[in-house]
Order: sequence, then C-alpha cells, then structure tokens
Amino acid sequence: MAGNDLGSLLGSLLGGGQSGGQGGGQGGAGNILGALLGALGGSGSGGGAGGAAGADPLGGLLDMLTRSGLVDQAQSWVGTGENQPVSGTQIAEALPSETLDKVAQETGVTPQQAADEIAQSLPQAVDKLTPNGRLPSGSLEDIIRQQRI
Repeated sequence: MAGNDLGSLLGSLLGGGQSGGQGGGQGGAGNILGALLGALGGSGSGGGAGGAAGADPLGGLLDMLTRSGLVDQAQSWVGTGENQPVSGTQIAEALPSETLDKVAQETGVTPQQAADEIAQSLPQAVDKLTPNGRLPSGSLEDIIRQQRI
C-alpha cells in the first residue's frame, strides 16, 4: 500500500528520461526502492510506521549501509560530488536477509535481482533526494514530491 505509493513517487523521480529498464513492469526501480523503504519503514523495533525506522526509512537505510562498511558510497550519494557505485552483492550483505526477501516477494523477483536493482537505482535516488548535500527533513513522500518538478 504505502510501498506502492512510494514506489510510484520514486519511479516518477527516477523515471525522468528513462523508460523501460530491466525491472520490466511499471516503475521497475521505483517499485523496488518503494518496497525496500516500505519494508524498512514498517520493520522498526516498535513495529508499524510509528517506529524510529518508519519515521525516516531513507536515513535508516543510509545508516544501515554505513554500518555495513559502505560509508564512502553512501556519503557520495548524499554529497554533491560524483556518486560511487555499489554492487548487488554489497547491498545483499548490508541488508537484513528478511528485508531483501520481503522486497523480492513484493516485486516478483529473486532476492539477488532485488539487490542488483537496488544497487543500480539507489545511488541516483539518494542523490536526487539530497540535492543540497544533506538529508532533508520531513516525510519521505513530501521530500519526493518536492523534488519532482
């Protein structure tokens, strides 16, 4: 539900000039990222969207990647310089397996395909959501809507 809405917003944000893509269905990368952020937002220790992860799934995701050793990559996506790439294997190692399994199930792909798609689209999505070199405040949906021009 919320993941689908988030996926549509992210797909619009990422879709700019690229249509199609490897994801095959509508929204491909946006749907994968929406499912990921939805899974993170709903899986906080308090459960539901009211938990800490639910309040800021993007910040939580970046924190998770940073703790997994992807500090330079995550900082490059938020910063104003060139985005450093990340591999699907690195994403799969950084995310809890149950989160990746949930994303894969919701989007109809294998966990490895989900990790690969996240690795392809996450740097661009974070870069677009942080145009001033830092995480903006507010809900993720509001931030995405502000970036869509």
